[in-house]
Amino acid sequence: MKALAISLDDIRIKPITNEADFEEAGKIIDSLIDADLIADPLERKRALDTLEAITVLAIDYEKRHFPIPKPDPIEAIKERMEQLHLSRKDVAPYFGGENRVSEVLNKKRNLTIKMIRELSKNLGIPADTLLAAS
Repeated sequence: MKALAISLDDIRIKPITNEADFEEAGKIIDSLIDADLIADPLERKRALDTLEAITVLAIDYEKRHFPIPKPDPIEAIKERMEQLHLSRKDVAPYFGGENRVSEVLNKKRNLTIKMIRELSKNLGIPADTLLAAS
């Protein structure tokens, strides 16, 4: 096991309130990423607990300050169709016919609850992503 790049005694677990705190947390996480390889069980547990606590704080800060926007539901359907190499004809049963596929994908018709259920079940698109279109 390589030595930790930072001493656990030097790490202070505190709220992440700004970009500098966030960057420091990233450095600590990087230095503790291999903590599961520490030979001493007590030191390993201490390092892993510290890693988990700082990671939770960093994730919380990231979610609040760098949110990932939800994808456009229609774009999500088109992308999933492309990933699965599906044509409009292939997905027509989930929409209730080929005409409906065109209407929905051209944003001339909203998705229905039945369509959302079918698309979610058959294409694996989360229903909450699709609900934004209805």
